Amino acid sequence: MDIRLLKTFICVAELGGFTKAANFLGYSQSTISFQIKEVEDELGGKLFERINHTVALTDQGRAVLRYAHQIDHLTQEMGEAMKAEKQVEGHIRMATADSLCHSLLGEQFLEFRRAYPGVTFKIITADTKEIARLLNHNEVDFVMTLDNHIYNAEYIIVKEEKIQTHFVAAPSNPLARAKMLRIWDLLDQPFLLTEYGMSYRRLMDEKLAEESLEIFPVLESGDVRELCRLVEAGAGVSFLPDYVTEEGVRAGKMIYLPVENFEIVVWKQLLYHRDKWLFPAMRAAIDYCKKC
Repeated sequence: MDIRLLKTFICVAELGGFTKAANFLGYSQSTISFQIKEVEDELGGKLFERINHTVALTDQGRAVLRYAHQIDHLTQEMGEAMKAEKQVEGHIRMATADSLCHSLLGEQFLEFRRAYPGVTFKIITADTKEIARLLNHNEVDFVMTLDNHIYNAEYIIVKEEKIQTHFVAAPSNPLARAKMLRIWDLLDQPFLLTEYGMSYRRLMDEKLAEESLEIFPVLESGDVRELCRLVEAGAGVSFLPDYVTEEGVRAGKMIYLPVENFEIVVWKQLLYHRDKWLFPAMRAAIDYCKKC
């Protein structure tokens, strides 16, 4: 029922007349009469007795008035609460690829915390299959993936970006002088890789398998920053997305190895389920991740 009609009903009941209510609300008397009739028609009963220019509540009208006051009170309380709430609050559950965590938890996160002190985070790292399961079972609010492009009508894509990947090594590595390499030129190198089965590592292994090749790394770690540090120190070769390595490459601390016919493109995607309600804290968190 329209809250405006209930307010008119309360006003007529409390002032004891249609004319008084019309003057108070700034309506014509015919408008007041029409609105009361709408309430009576919707509820299926008479709310007022009109005898000799007097207006009195019926028994049903008195019962409705109690409910109308409760509804009006709750409506006002809700409006006041919304106006009074000056900060966004809530708990955010997010799932992401391990190598994306560092981009979320830098200086920008401190700025977000200052802007939204009432928002708390739980970040779960998982592979793409587990991320999809968490999203489909509402165990997380939204996800950030790094894998093949996900096409699914159940998901809303907030933002996506194509990411290039490369084999990287220190400038001192003997392979760094080559103008072109074939994949088997790298196989005797000590490899420092992310965990088996994880996004771009999985795609690299699948492409190697097409050539009946396999790499046995000397180190597997989800900490991509540490992998970069070890590569820069000359500890071995890695295969990483460009957004992780571009800073080191620009600084001359590592180089991209020119491996022929070994191009792998991954997609960074920010997604949520189409049936998910975007509560204020979630909107703020998604906007933050978009900027990251």
